[in-house]
Amino acid sequence: MPFHFERKPSLVAYVTSGDPDLATTREVILAAIAAGSSVIELGVPFSDPLADGPVIQRASERALKHGTSLDQVLKLAAEIREQSQSVGLIIFTYLNPMLQMGLEKFCKIARLAGVDGVLVTDLPVEEAAPYLAEMRKNELAPIFLAAPTSTDDRLKRIAKVSSGFVYAVSRTGVTGARKQLPEDAQTLVRRLRKYTKLPIAVGFGISTPDQFAAVGGYADAAVVGSAIVDIIERSPGKEAQSVGEFVKRLLANKP
Repeated sequence: MPFHFERKPSLVAYVTSGDPDLATTREVILAAIAAGSSVIELGVPFSDPLADGPVIQRASERALKHGTSLDQVLKLAAEIREQSQSVGLIIFTYLNPMLQMGLEKFCKIARLAGVDGVLVTDLPVEEAAPYLAEMRKNELAPIFLAAPTSTDDRLKRIAKVSSGFVYAVSRTGVTGARKQLPEDAQTLVRRLRKYTKLPIAVGFGISTPDQFAAVGGYADAAVVGSAIVDIIERSPGKEAQSVGEFVKRLLANKP
């Protein structure tokens, strides 16, 4: 699967699609790619985003007010793929929108759009067999969340069915920027390394250049979401420019 983590750490940038509108999301993503992001996570807005903190919850609410749908997010993915062949593209969604579209239909459209992988935040690996079958059929990478609370057996199972990379959640709880990253993240990456040779990306809470650089000491990539969504919320009319500058600062490790 074409996830190129050439620098350490590489940046996986998350955006909530449709916040504040789809045209702005497209410009933000292109700015993030131009600034050096290796992978883009296209978040599908959802009415009950239990895994997300207040920043992404508000973004979801704004996007849903404009009627942003999974179908539109997949069209946006196709537009991004036309502009950039090298960036990794992930659909980040809750299970419900995917089931409403139908697993088979979703996977076919995602493949045709040029999507590389899918992360379903509330689908446990133990219940994922039908989803995994459709993903394999369409050569899409299933990406699962591994948490510090996961047992070794569960980590082994996640490693076995994942492709592309494994997403290590740096702590339990909801998404959101943090002043300090917990040591749990490093321990979790060490545990995962026993079961997989895939790249490992660490997410949940990374918001500063120093935190970003620190992740490079033990993981292949860092996922930054709430910090980017927060910048979009605070930069009306300058969303793409502001996100592009932030990504450059992260990758240059400059405050």
